[in-house]
Amino acid sequence: MRPLRRNEPGTPAARYLELPRPRAFAHRGWHIGEWDGLENTLAAMRAATDHGYRYIEIDVHATRDGVVIVHHDETLARVAGSEGSVRDLSWDQLADVRVNGREAVTRLDTALRELPEARFNIDIKSDSAVKPFVATIDAVGARDRVSIASFSTRRLHRLRRLFSRGGGLPAAALTRAGVAAVWACSRLAPPLRPPRWLLAKVAWGHMAQVPLRYAGRTVVDRRFVELCHDLGIEVHAWTINDAPEMHRLLDLGLDGIVTDRPDTLDAVLAERARRQH
Repeated sequence: MRPLRRNEPGTPAARYLELPRPRAFAHRGWHIGEWDGLENTLAAMRAATDHGYRYIEIDVHATRDGVVIVHHDETLARVAGSEGSVRDLSWDQLADVRVNGREAVTRLDTALRELPEARFNIDIKSDSAVKPFVATIDAVGARDRVSIASFSTRRLHRLRRLFSRGGGLPAAALTRAGVAAVWACSRLAPPLRPPRWLLAKVAWGHMAQVPLRYAGRTVVDRRFVELCHDLGIEVHAWTINDAPEMHRLLDLGLDGIVTDRPDTLDAVLAERARRQH
């Protein structure tokens, strides 16, 4: 599969990535202050957009009857004290559950319709959610408002195949193998690297969404960022909550930061904007 690039005009991915960089992602919405404990709820997502965030990172699972919900864990025990796997429960069984005793569990189609200006970076957390997720995105007509990501390489390939059947592929994160290939090649001197076309084929996608470190190794450094940019790939780091670290990463040229402290990232971006004037 050939690599899609963000400079291909008119594609869903290009429209998703048309906003200015750096991209500020509210991780699971704005769940600080009065919204503390309300991660991945419509209230937290709306709070993020009310504070000016255009990109929101969320997670999804599917219920037994194929309703895609915005939720991170396999169960609701941590956030709502409710037992049972999401995939084994129907939507009707979840409809009365309250996150932190306050907010309803949010359906993905509801979030997309209620927040039409928001763009969502979506981590598909289970195999059972793949087909319902694609169906939901297409039912709402939201391919240009979502990017797809998953820790499962197989799941991400399956999503790409389903989306490739028509309508244009959404923006997509690299697989773990793609990130590893770019990182390994960034350790090599340019003359020793594989041909650009070959590396671009292995590193299929629009963005490398990565932690700062993995398996004891630094992932995000200048060499990695520069090679990603040479391949037309954006670099987004997660989950960054410390202001000095945010500044350091932006100085490296990162394209996006995913954070649980959107207020801190707001302040960092405002400070950097003042410096430029």
